[in-house]
Amino acid sequence: MAETAVRLQSERAGRLVEVQSGPERYRAFHPRPLPPDPPLGIDGELQGLIDRGNQALGRLDGVTLLLPDPDQFLYTFIRKEAVLSSQIEGTQSSLSDLLLFENDAVPGVPREDAEETANCITAMEHGIEQLRSENGLPLSNRLLRQVHGLLLRSGQRGPEESRTIPSFAELAWRKPPR
Repeated sequence: MAETAVRLQSERAGRLVEVQSGPERYRAFHPRPLPPDPPLGIDGELQGLIDRGNQALGRLDGVTLLLPDPDQFLYTFIRKEAVLSSQIEGTQSSLSDLLLFENDAVPGVPREDAEETANCITAMEHGIEQLRSENGLPLSNRLLRQVHGLLLRSGQRGPEESRTIPSFAELAWRKPPR
């Protein structure tokens, strides 16, 4: 596997490395080791924000201890997120439509809309399973294409129609247009 550094405007946070694996070439962001050099300046205002964030996480963690079945909470949350995500794409499916569809009942919207929403769940579960599995895929274009294929399996578009967009690291160091 050959690596070539790609020059960024600033390499304080890390660097982009162009990697070749077989015939494929891709860019990977290699972060610099922590703690950063020079160190972060945490003033009183930033420390207050960090404290508020930690308190919110503690409250959220405490609430999960009160749930009788955290998996049931996640089940509902994932479905609600799938409904909202599919609505961005123009589906009319609601949470109740999705639940009816999953239980082989007739949803109140076209079956294709409920099926597309169900595909969001299938795609998300597949991606999470791959990332957690010892033999699964890492976060990669290959995994993203698999998840995208599951997401669009009943639609008109295929996974090969995914767009290539610059990574965050590439965008972060680009000079703004003049």
